[in-house]
Amino acid sequence: MASTELFKIAKGDSDCYIIPRMANRHGLIAGATGTGKTVTLQVMAENFSRAGVPVFMADVKGDLSGISKPGKPNEKIEQRLQKLNISNHTFEGFPVVFWDIYGKSGHPVRTTVTDMGPLLLSRILNLNDTQTGTLNLIFKIADDNGLPILDIKDLRAMLQFVGENASQFNTEYGRVSTASVGAIQRSILELQNQGAELFFGEPALNIEDFIQTDEHGKGFINILAADQLINLPKLYATFLLWLLAELFEKLPEVGDLDKPKIVFFFDEAHLLFSDAPKALLEKIEQVVRLIRSKGVGIYFITQNPLDIPHTVLGQLGNRVQHTLRAFTPQDQKAVKSAAQTFRANPKLDVEKVITELAVGEALVSFLDEDGKPGIVQRAFVLPPHGQIGPITPQERTAIINNSPIKGAYENIIDRESAYEMLKERASKASIEQEEEKSTKTKEPKTPGRKGDTLMEAMLKSAARTVGSTVGRQIVRGVLGSLLGGKR
Repeated sequence: MASTELFKIAKGDSDCYIIPRMANRHGLIAGATGTGKTVTLQVMAENFSRAGVPVFMADVKGDLSGISKPGKPNEKIEQRLQKLNISNHTFEGFPVVFWDIYGKSGHPVRTTVTDMGPLLLSRILNLNDTQTGTLNLIFKIADDNGLPILDIKDLRAMLQFVGENASQFNTEYGRVSTASVGAIQRSILELQNQGAELFFGEPALNIEDFIQTDEHGKGFINILAADQLINLPKLYATFLLWLLAELFEKLPEVGDLDKPKIVFFFDEAHLLFSDAPKALLEKIEQVVRLIRSKGVGIYFITQNPLDIPHTVLGQLGNRVQHTLRAFTPQDQKAVKSAAQTFRANPKLDVEKVITELAVGEALVSFLDEDGKPGIVQRAFVLPPHGQIGPITPQERTAIINNSPIKGAYENIIDRESAYEMLKERASKASIEQEEEKSTKTKEPKTPGRKGDTLMEAMLKSAARTVGSTVGRQIVRGVLGSLLGGKR
């Protein structure tokens, strides 16, 4: 059965524990490359899983899948166990669900364009303020006309329609910049060429599928394959922010629990905050501040704690700081600032020690029973119970095929939405035009000409959209299709 005992993470002069009911007060794992952050992440995830707490984490390096099978003794692990005087260490695997936006190394992850929303989508597309305003108008016009924007081809169809009929929207919605429409279209095309369009569509992710336990009461560890996704840093960061927003919006208020409902690890966290517009930073700060009341703990992993804005850093109560390099004056300043974030220990010169830590060693401070930061300790992180390093592709495939959500997301659903609705209306308009010509009762009107209603203009514009070369090319799976199955 799952345990709710203290989570033992490291050992120094005394044992370093995360208290389960304080685990939703968020945390930080920081340190230079190669100092042991990944193993610390694995040890934390194993503790949460064993206690029945589901975990989500992105596998940026491609080496976290080993947590799914028991580890094996080796010289380094034996040395660490002897150093820490641990004699009862056992090896075990943990239940895992693999996810992948591209649908290759795990179950596909999707959301609709509408659910992503214009603010987050603007960041993925790298839009300026004017273009972001135009994208907001596109969403508003689609909502007012009952045209759901679910996938990329829906969005492109709406952009073309609004761009060609911009003058008809100026009075009600304000000026529509056709130049911005064109810029957005080009950004979307670039996104499609990178394969990111696979992320938009249905079936959309049900966030409850992240919050599951196995038959033994262990929390499932959801691992997102991010080794390719990290090459698109804005998509990676925005996708994880969207997941946080989904958890925040969908989960009910629960107050303080004995343990979190789910713990979310955000690797390469600096990507979340770099070049983020003010409105997005404010949203991030709000989510981090309020999501703990939903029973969600967020743990950021980054090289330097100063990568995190101070308004967010101040909310991260459980901290593991691996060694920092201090080669330049800027590095030295970062070391000093990082040292000052800990509750002082009279036995430690934290600023000095932080540059001397060995691999796997860290400065550790977890919240106490009263929610106060514990006195910082110099400690070694315990060896993990699962395998360190990746499993084989065959082992990964076997886990995917036996997953509790197998078949839920593999089959793309393309229900009627903006693209199809405009196409259908365009077909009706074309038939009506042919009838008018045959009876010669009316001169055919041209799009945008005085006398055309907004709906007539929409239908004719849609006819051009779906009939053009670009329209024919806007299909799902430009860079490959996903596996079959049905939810």
